[in-house]
Amino acid sequence: MRIRAGYEISYDCPGPTPMLLMLNVRPERQADLETADTVLPDPDLPVRQYLDAFGNVCSRVMAPGGRITFRADFVIRDSGEPDPADVEAEQHPVEDLPDSVIEYLLPSRYCDLELLSDLAWETFGSTPTGWARVQAIVDYAHERIRFGYEHARSTKTAHQAHEEGCGVCRDYAHLAITLCRSMNIPARYCTGYLGDIGVPPSGAPMDFSAWFEVFLGGRWRTFDARHNRPRIGRILMAVGRDATDVAITTHFGPATLSGFRVITEALS
Repeated sequence: MRIRAGYEISYDCPGPTPMLLMLNVRPERQADLETADTVLPDPDLPVRQYLDAFGNVCSRVMAPGGRITFRADFVIRDSGEPDPADVEAEQHPVEDLPDSVIEYLLPSRYCDLELLSDLAWETFGSTPTGWARVQAIVDYAHERIRFGYEHARSTKTAHQAHEEGCGVCRDYAHLAITLCRSMNIPARYCTGYLGDIGVPPSGAPMDFSAWFEVFLGGRWRTFDARHNRPRIGRILMAVGRDATDVAITTHFGPATLSGFRVITEALS
C-alpha cells in the first residue's frame, strides 16, 4: 500500500534560536520512500543533518526571529500488513544479550524502574517468559491508563502515569517499557506516524504516535500499549531510551508553538 504522510509545524521565536528537529523517517524505512522526505523551513534556511547515537536522522536549523514553519509531504510504500506477532519469541538471559541492547534495561528520565520494579515482579513474576510476558505487561498498561489529551504533561514519568491512571500514548509506552525493563526485557521507545488505517477513524486531530519495541528472539519486536492490537501502516521516525531521546523539536531558547498539523492517510 501507499501512505501519504507529513506535517506543518510553526514556532514564533523572539530572536534567533538554534533548533534541533527529529522529523525524518528512520534510515531503514528510507528505501520505501516514493517521494523525498525533506524538512522544508519557511523562511528558507540551511538544514544540516546527522545521525545520532541511536541511528535517528536529526536536523539542525538556526531559526531567525519571528515565525518559522517546517513542512514535509511525502509518499511511502508499506506492506499493508498488521504488526507481525511471534508468540514463540524467547526472552534472552541478561548475560546473553548483545552489548548494544544492555542500555535498554536501565532506568532513564521517564522510566523510573526503582519505583515500579517491585510491582513488576509481584504482578508478572509468575507469567511465562518471552512474548506472553510482554503481552501481559501491555494488557496491564492498556487497562491501567485512561487516554485523554487533557492528561498530557511533558514531565510525567512512568510511575506518575501508573499512579494517576491517565495519560497519552507516550505514557502508555513509558509504563510498559519500565515494566519490561524491570523484568529484564530490553525495551525502547518509538515515535512516528500511525494513521487510522484499517481501523475506524478516531475523530481526533492526527498527531505523531508513540509505541515501543522489545528485544526478543534476537531482534526488536513492536508492541503498542495504547491500542493493544496489531496496527497497519506504522512509519518509524526515531527510537531511544524514552521520549527524551526522540523529541520532535527542541529549541535552545524561547519559542512558542503556533501551529501543528500532521498528515497520515492511505492512498488508493
